[in-house]
Amino acid sequence: MKIYRILVAAALMLAGSTIQLSGAELTAEEILKRADEARGNLEGVKWKVEIQSVDNDRIQERALDVKARGYDFLALMKSPPKVKGQKLLMVSHNMWFRRPNLRKPVPVSPRQKLVGGASYGDIAATNYADDYAAEFLADEIVDGERCYVFDLKAIHRKATYDGIKYWVSKNRLVGVKAEYYAVSGKLLKSASFEHRNQIQLRNRPRPFISKMTIVDALIGNNVTTLDFIDHRIMTVRPSNFDLNYF
Repeated sequence: MKIYRILVAAALMLAGSTIQLSGAELTAEEILKRADEARGNLEGVKWKVEIQSVDNDRIQERALDVKARGYDFLALMKSPPKVKGQKLLMVSHNMWFRRPNLRKPVPVSPRQKLVGGASYGDIAATNYADDYAAEFLADEIVDGERCYVFDLKAIHRKATYDGIKYWVSKNRLVGVKAEYYAVSGKLLKSASFEHRNQIQLRNRPRPFISKMTIVDALIGNNVTTLDFIDHRIMTVRPSNFDLNYF
């Protein structure tokens, strides 16, 4: 009987691993790849990120220039003056930090705090399709929009978060909401996403990330906003991600 229950559970999981959308069958991985594209996981793109954090009534700001290709990215801090010139580099899930007076770059984790509720990994493109095992949950309505809901579990330690509950618009195939969890299952923070920017992808207009609003799970007044502006599809040379030049 135990083996029978296991076989039935496996069959149900396989049955839920694909869905129908406009007559075409999409897997969870394909849906997540589409959503990743709206978060910068492209062949070449650049944008600016302006961050404002309210943390226990303390206001902090950061501005960065970002170049990305796929999940790799190079970020240059532009302001405030105390961090100007600092850099972040991610290549194949490995990340380094460098400031102007450091002789060598320092390995860091995408999970490390950048400012307020924002981690280093939050300024980068997402790679949820490859970094997480996805399970479909029941559809939900978010702000009047029907969404796929995923339970995402990290498949390696270099993922920015151990677990994510992720809402993806069924109509637009972009992430609209997320909850981020520690390996213990503790809720760390939640986020909502806006996609008011637009890019041309496969000769079609596609929504692109414009804002991420992060709310601390314990202190609801601690809010961090990331505005993604001046985005542009472009050729990003491999030398941008060469640690020797970093």
